[in-house]
Amino acid sequence: MHTFNSRIRSNQKGFTLIELLVVIAIIALLMGILMPALSRVKSMARAAACQSNLHQWAVMWSMYADDNDGSFHPGRGGTTYTADDRWPTVLRYYYKDDDIRLCPMATKPSTDGGQNPFCAWGRFDDGMYASYGINEWLLNRPVGSDSYSDNYWRKLYNIKLSSNVPLFLDCRWYDVWAFSIDEPPPYDGADLTIGGKNEMWRVCLNRHNYAVNSAFLDWTVRKVNLKQLWTLKWHKNYNTKDMWTTAGGAVDTDWPEWMRGLKAY
Repeated sequence: MHTFNSRIRSNQKGFTLIELLVVIAIIALLMGILMPALSRVKSMARAAACQSNLHQWAVMWSMYADDNDGSFHPGRGGTTYTADDRWPTVLRYYYKDDDIRLCPMATKPSTDGGQNPFCAWGRFDDGMYASYGINEWLLNRPVGSDSYSDNYWRKLYNIKLSSNVPLFLDCRWYDVWAFSIDEPPPYDGADLTIGGKNEMWRVCLNRHNYAVNSAFLDWTVRKVNLKQLWTLKWHKNYNTKDMWTTAGGAVDTDWPEWMRGLKAY
């Protein structure tokens, strides 16, 4: 004779194989939909953290300039010089947390396997590394120090349109010496280590969805789209309407393939 409990057990059913496959397919579909959205949210959060870092750097550079009669440090180029002339050491008094030197999208140095554009410069022999760089034309270089001596801003208080003068930004090196005729990188992630030639490569980085973050000389921070880099007032004699701008006659097909279709300026 069957008991009541045995009759209940006999009426219970498990999932069939088809039902399990349907559930798995639904979960996979949802994951396919959600993962790109989560990735975008994560990238947006990192971009916001990067801008927060740059706001703090803008404050520190402002303090440094106030403490030095409106000038930044003279600076030096190359890896053979001591760290005394590089901004991480120059501003050491103003910051304590080394992580602030790093964009959250670019925390691994190239010497540790980091790949452009998502890598930091360094490590140098002194252990220094970071993923931001200063506009080298702002530095207080001696008059006559090089053939482009007239381009340096040197003193900050008399600069007009400071909101278009980049100060400190996402960068593949600790400084950038940009010219209006600099060519864009031929492909996404192209690396350039030779100084004094096409240094715009150092900041033309697809780090924040075809944009970089920059602090400006009015101490504000904003996103700069890649083609827009050529319209910023990098130095005193910089032509903001030169060959790589729409005002200078540039068209989409002039740009490398990876930059075609990006917003023109």
